[in-house]
Parts: sequence; C-alpha cells; structure tokens
Amino acid sequence: MKTDKALGLVGIATKARKVVSGEFMTESAVKSGDAMLVIIASDASDNTKKKFSNMCEFYKVPLRVYATKDELGRAMGKEFRASLAVTDKGLAQAVMEKMD
Repeated sequence: MKTDKALGLVGIATKARKVVSGEFMTESAVKSGDAMLVIIASDASDNTKKKFSNMCEFYKVPLRVYATKDELGRAMGKEFRASLAVTDKGLAQAVMEKMD
C-alpha cells in the first residue's frame, strides 16, 4: 500500500486534536470560523458534497474532495468518515500542499 502524505498529515493533525469529524462537528467548525480546511470523502453522498460546497463557499473555507470514507477514517484512527475539518491553519496549509 502506498503511503499518502496528505492522509498522514490528517493523522498527525488528529493526534494534535486539530481535527473535527462527522457532519455535525464539521458544520459547527465551519460556521464558528474554526475550520481552516474541510475535506469531504469522494464517495460521500451528492447531498453532503453540495451542502459543504455551498457552506464553504459562503464562509470562505477551502474545500477538498479527497480519498474515500474508509481512507479518511483510517487516517484518523476511527471508523469511516465522510467529512472532517482541520482547525489549525498551518496543518491545513500543509495538507492542501500535499493534495495539490
């Protein structure tokens, strides 16, 4: 299995308690201004993608569709996750650089 540096950084951010996950927590982070980056799983529902796309555009938060629910969950050491928000600016920037 090839190691994904972006997902590795998500794991580091999770250990540093700089990630919130799940639809409700991610939405709360975006609306409160804590979210620096939102990641949505590529296999998330179209409704979820549209909801977060519109929300992130309105609140001016970068959004990436990346990896699968299982891969995002595994990176965080949890069950599958469809959405997560990185709450640290430096870590969010580093994750985006690895994705692009």
